[in-house]
Amino acid sequence: MSQREIQIKSPEEVKLYAATVKVYTRTGDKGTSALFTGERRGKDDAVFEALGTTDELSSTIGLAIAHMEGTNASTLIPQLEIIQCLLQDVGSNVATPLNGTRKSEAKINRTRFDPDGYHCTQMEGWIDELSVGLPMHRSFILPSGGPAASTLHIARTVCRRAERTLVPLQEDIDKETMMFVNRLSDYLFTAARWVAMQQGITEKIYVHHKGRVTEFDK
Repeated sequence: MSQREIQIKSPEEVKLYAATVKVYTRTGDKGTSALFTGERRGKDDAVFEALGTTDELSSTIGLAIAHMEGTNASTLIPQLEIIQCLLQDVGSNVATPLNGTRKSEAKINRTRFDPDGYHCTQMEGWIDELSVGLPMHRSFILPSGGPAASTLHIARTVCRRAERTLVPLQEDIDKETMMFVNRLSDYLFTAARWVAMQQGITEKIYVHHKGRVTEFDK
């Protein structure tokens, strides 16, 4: 295993951690929240829109994992759990603006995301591996393929939205953050197709209301 690869902790290991602090802090009762740098901004700020969307994406991936447990597609779960961890790192990068009013070089260095492009390259490798043996899609594929695959399609659409929320923040985040989220949507599309194939569920395709399929079949 590469030193860069993330190792998911077992429930037994997690039990050894110290108890967490209280969930509620009351500090956001007036509509503001703090970035990692300590700067406070309104909860409707673009940073928190991006953070909320990446959190939603991780939650949707968690639901997909729940649908895969105990099935013949469960071998994909370790990859998805790594991606959930990396999305936390994406959030840390977003929450530490490079040009914020309370700029901290130490915190910026601590929350750098994938400066050597390792995780993005790793994901491209995963996409290539999952693509082997997939039926060629000559038509537009509708979100389908069973509960797990369909949930991954939902995750893909949330991922696209997460990418759009990062666009206004490009000057304040690492370029690798944008690259990773962009590549993630491709991964989720491929993963959804792979899960459908593993579970023997036929994907549905787009058919025009006049009966023709798509231009891909010409």
